[in-house]
Amino acid sequence: MTPRHLWKLTWLELKIFAREPLGLIGTLVAPPLTVVVLGRAFGRLPATSARLGAFVSIDLPVFASILIALNSVLSLVTIVSIYRESGILKRLRATPLRPRTILTAHVMVKLMLTAATLALMVLAGRRAIAIGIDLRVARFTIALLFSTLSILSIGFLVASLVPTARFAQPFGGIVLYPMVFLSGLFFPIESLPPALQTFARVLPLTYAVSLLRGIWKGEAWIAHLGDVAALIVVGVVCAGLSAKVFRWE
Repeated sequence: MTPRHLWKLTWLELKIFAREPLGLIGTLVAPPLTVVVLGRAFGRLPATSARLGAFVSIDLPVFASILIALNSVLSLVTIVSIYRESGILKRLRATPLRPRTILTAHVMVKLMLTAATLALMVLAGRRAIAIGIDLRVARFTIALLFSTLSILSIGFLVASLVPTARFAQPFGGIVLYPMVFLSGLFFPIESLPPALQTFARVLPLTYAVSLLRGIWKGEAWIAHLGDVAALIVVGVVCAGLSAKVFRWE
């Protein structure tokens, strides 16, 4: 299949997704709204600690960005499960389209929505967060898309294992959301018990948070080569496992 076929299928999937107003609003509005509400709420508090200032200016945008990525993954899990249960995946596979073209189209839709939501978050956050971010937006966008791509591979693996579309989002949430609390975003990983520290260091969100936080603060990519390598490993391993266990019907 040519890139033209991939683009046409991607555009079709994007239009199908846009027909669900609640899903579209939840994807595009929730993260920017999180930045505005929490930014204004914490912005009104006296700056009694450096930690509070760091949360508003650094951790809050990173947290909202992680929400963007997780929303994309959970949406992917749900859509793939619905398509399988309704027989759409089976019918698509019977067409001349290659399986990788069909699945790549879904990935492209999620990456496009991720970029659009990040743009809205930046625009909404200019007034909620008093920080100059113009010089970091391009690099941060690349970091977020890269992190999302890695985590989407987990989404395909979850979608391969979830029994029905009804359980897609709950099962995906059970797998993904606990990772946020162990990722080092809300408290240092070093403060966790040794067993949880070890567990946290194998979670992809730990490296996604480290990468996003560093790029947001203006650090060079070379300082986060370990994070990049870890996310690549996660993507390759999960993609490989998904290829073996993915069910089209």
